[in-house]
This record gives sequence, structure tokens and C-alpha cells, in this order.
Amino acid sequence: MPSEVENQDELTELEYEDVDMGSLNHSLAQTQIVGQLLNDERFTTIVELNLDVGETDLKQFGLDVKRELKPDICLYPKGKLQPDWTCDVLKMQEMPLLVIEVLSPRQGIEEILAKIRAYFALGIKSCWMTIPANESITVYSKPREFISFSMKDTEVVDEVLDIRLPFKKIFNL
Repeated sequence: MPSEVENQDELTELEYEDVDMGSLNHSLAQTQIVGQLLNDERFTTIVELNLDVGETDLKQFGLDVKRELKPDICLYPKGKLQPDWTCDVLKMQEMPLLVIEVLSPRQGIEEILAKIRAYFALGIKSCWMTIPANESITVYSKPREFISFSMKDTEVVDEVLDIRLPFKKIFNL
């Protein structure tokens, strides 16, 4: 019986995550960023991947998530992941180099900031927060060190991973 309750808790968490996503602007921003990152042959870009947080207590970051976090976009070094198409992985234990969160209409910035603090605690090197409503991307190199980019900028620059994306190709369709 306990395993059924755990499964129901997992389902509830996943359903909540899915309800929070799915707006047009959220999806377009996510797609445009992925499209730009796919051009960089140093990395493998993955969307909506469940990251196993193991025994890390996420409540210390103000998150009410038990076993996993699901960023909108993850970036791994090329060749690091060797998928076995006959046996899928439901939760990645290997943390990505970069996670990108896209603020959805039902999310608050504080929730994303809490996730960013958790991602750094899990060993992720860089985090981005994308806000479609004001066409901005904030690149975090540490939980309290960041640079924000907007339409006045020509590029989004992540100095930690040496990534440069043309800003206008993300928000100008």
C-alpha cells in the first residue's frame, strides 16, 4: 500500500508541473532557445528532463518537491549521455552543466529563484531564468551572481560555459 501512495504523490507532483506549463509564450521561448542551442556541437540539449535530487532536502530552498526537479531545458556535454533506446531513464542522476527555466504565467519569480538555488546546490554550473513577458534572460553563474539581458542586447552571454546566443533570434519571430 505505501508504494501506491508514493506513486499517487509522484503523479500529483507531475500533474502540478504539467498544469504550470504550456502557454504559447512559454513554449515559444523554450523552442527558440533550444533551436539556438542545437547549433552548438559541444552540447546535447534536452527538454523537460526529470533530474533525480536524491537525498537532497529541497525544503531548505523553499521547494515542495520530493524526488525530482524538471527544468525546461538541460544542457549536457556532447557524448556524455549514451541513451539505450530499449531501456529508458525516468530520472537522471547525472546533473547537466546548464539548466534553463522559462517563467510560465502561473509561476512566480521566487519559485524559479528557489529552483536556481537548488540547482547550484546539486552541482549545476550555470542557470538561466527566461521571462517571456518582458523578453529577458538572466544568466546566473552563482545563486547571487547574475547578468540580465534584454532586447537592447545583441547576445545572451554565459561566460561560465562560453555560450553566446543572438538575443533577437529568441524573442523576434
